[in-house]
Amino acid sequence: MSDTTASATSAAPPFTVPRRTWLSLSVLLLGVAMALLDTTIVNVALPTIRTSLSASESTLSWIISGYALAFGLALIPAGRLGDRFGHTWIFIIGLAGFTLASLWCGLATGPTSLIVGRVVQGLFGGMFFPAVTALVQLMFPGPLRGKAFAVMGATIGFSTALGPIVGGLLIQAFGTGHGWRTIFFVNLPFGVIAVTAAILLLPRIVAGGEARGVDALGLVLLAGSLVALLVPLIQGQDAGWPLWTWLSIAGGVVLLVLFGLWELAVVRRGQVPLVPPRLFSHGHFTGGVILAMVYFAAFTSIFFTISILWQAGLGHTALSSGLVSIPFAIGSIIGASQSDRLAARLGRAVLIVGTGLVAVGLVAVWIVLEAVDATSLTNWILLAPLLIAGIGSGMFIAPNAQFIVATVEREEAGAASGVVGTAQRIGSAAGIAVIGSVLFGSLHIPAGRPGPTTIPDAFMHAASQAMAVSAALAVLAFLLVFALPKRVDH
Repeated sequence: MSDTTASATSAAPPFTVPRRTWLSLSVLLLGVAMALLDTTIVNVALPTIRTSLSASESTLSWIISGYALAFGLALIPAGRLGDRFGHTWIFIIGLAGFTLASLWCGLATGPTSLIVGRVVQGLFGGMFFPAVTALVQLMFPGPLRGKAFAVMGATIGFSTALGPIVGGLLIQAFGTGHGWRTIFFVNLPFGVIAVTAAILLLPRIVAGGEARGVDALGLVLLAGSLVALLVPLIQGQDAGWPLWTWLSIAGGVVLLVLFGLWELAVVRRGQVPLVPPRLFSHGHFTGGVILAMVYFAAFTSIFFTISILWQAGLGHTALSSGLVSIPFAIGSIIGASQSDRLAARLGRAVLIVGTGLVAVGLVAVWIVLEAVDATSLTNWILLAPLLIAGIGSGMFIAPNAQFIVATVEREEAGAASGVVGTAQRIGSAAGIAVIGSVLFGSLHIPAGRPGPTTIPDAFMHAASQAMAVSAALAVLAFLLVFALPKRVDH
């Protein structure tokens, strides 16, 4: 009897989970898809939002930057709250709030209302996103965990790629007047389904670690410093760079220094800081965090530029604008699908190749915008450069956090991962702020009655200047990769 039992046990799969666990994963992935779709779907709607709400250029930057900044600032405290109250409830509350904020955005009656809705949407998105990773870690054992994360990675890539196409289709179907509202309303049925399924299916798991409070003052100082730096970058161009913009930047720097001093004081008292200062005693980690910020500033801003050029400058539809991004999306999926295998084989070289391809692709896009006449520009001309950049982006985004986190001790990995995620979102927000300022600051349309090529030429010149900055940031990211270790432990 014992021999039979032993034989059966040895023949059984070493790791299995109930079917309910896989259903729970599908609920988590639906939330991930909603959050990531909203990072790219809005780009193609910006020109129609501008017309519909009579929005200023700075408003368009805030719609993207406000979401990214709020998302990033919520990541670290959300993880702490999940440890204390259970990640399932944090996921449910965050996703419900994200869904309601989507309704708010869709019903927005003016630019300010839409910006506030996007910030709230970002806060709730950043609230539930860490719970997804935590729950996957807790629900899946051993090799199955890797499989679950691989599915999650594919979902992230597919959702990000799908955003511009979905946005273009919705605006095409419901009109340029108020069709942009549907890109937010589309979240409502999926949000209701996901929240209901989460209540019914997700396990009530608490990690079992020590319940630790959130460093509230640290969060206020960090948020205040970033907002003080971001506001003049976005509003300065519209306002003509008055004295308050420079005072705001100086105040942001002061608040950032105070944040660092406060975090050191929190550690000395034996409490848990928002961002552990010891992480930055590792030079490689500091370089890696800067890399994350610079790369995301470069890559998230390119379709902001292209969308404005394609619709407001060249007069194409939102759907046409979405179709321009297809080569980049396909390239991203290709690159991401091979990134894990290449990282195991090549080590840091996969990031070098990835950022190198992005830099080459964006420099090529800039050259096209400089050399080609506005009336002759088509999506076919941009196909090869965007495909190359997309492949490189996919190769970089999937493994980059793993390489950055590998620069610190194992016991610091959790805190390091949260800092890297926040740095990526802050980079996205800062990138849009800077690129938006360059784009609209370089846009000069002569007064009077412009000819048929005046507006396209003006937007072409402005887009070229903005793309030059994106390309320069991509080149800088390529150089910063060499700050990372050559290999990581798998």
